[in-house]
Amino acid sequence: MKKTVIHTDLAPAAIGTYSQAIKVDNTVYLSGQIPLVADTMVLISDQIEAQIDQVFMNLAAVTNAAGGSLADVVKLNIYLTDMADFALVNELMERYFSQPYPARAAIGVAELPKGSLVEMDAIMVLA
Repeated sequence: MKKTVIHTDLAPAAIGTYSQAIKVDNTVYLSGQIPLVADTMVLISDQIEAQIDQVFMNLAAVTNAAGGSLADVVKLNIYLTDMADFALVNELMERYFSQPYPARAAIGVAELPKGSLVEMDAIMVLA
């Protein structure tokens, strides 16, 4: 088994003891992304729509650094502090993914790092 650390400056740096992603053979495990702007490490906005977009952009940056794209994501986990925002996640997800969509889970949580309203992690498989 070959394990490779994936890192890009186009996504927020890890704010703890983890890597942005780890590649094992042709599978990439992406750590949770919150809506931090990579250059400033500050939340993009306090508005949920902007936060969701930023999280998808952060995930895209990491998938690209690993040699893939969001189209290669096979599993997506979404964590929301307000499940009422789930419909908006579905709507915005269509900007970043096309069919067949990845398998997905949506989990309501009490709070997220840095006061974020949304966090997502993913698993990507490269051909």
